[in-house]
Amino acid sequence: MKKGKSNVSAEEKLIDKAQLMGLTAPEMTVLVGGMRVLDTNYDSSKNGVFTKKPGTLSTDYFVNLLDMSTTWKETDKSEQYFVGKDRKSKKTKWKGSRVDLIFGSNSQLRALAEVYACKDSSDKFIKDFVSAWVKVMNADRFDLRLN
Repeated sequence: MKKGKSNVSAEEKLIDKAQLMGLTAPEMTVLVGGMRVLDTNYDSSKNGVFTKKPGTLSTDYFVNLLDMSTTWKETDKSEQYFVGKDRKSKKTKWKGSRVDLIFGSNSQLRALAEVYACKDSSDKFIKDFVSAWVKVMNADRFDLRLN
């Protein structure tokens, strides 16, 4: 077997990791969006923090990711990092990774992102985020009886 680029897409890797954690696609989607706006990147980068209010649990990640006034362009040859610029002013609005843009390009994940980008989705988003967070936090709690 040849060393080098993997044939596994970023989408497949993301979904596989979520499944290993026992997460559904909707749970993974809400967790990624929530953790991004909470500004919890492991390396303190601003990639994917698509909000003007970092640290506040909101639907901003999805609203700004799917905003049609933003154009995305890769910033490196590996095409892992992207910059989102305003279509009219050409000013940089956001920085994101390939993982972030998957929620806008994969048809199934985009459909989930669109639900959370709706104006009236804030309550659903918070409820779903809390539910998915509790699921992850209790995943290795063998002292709990789940059913």
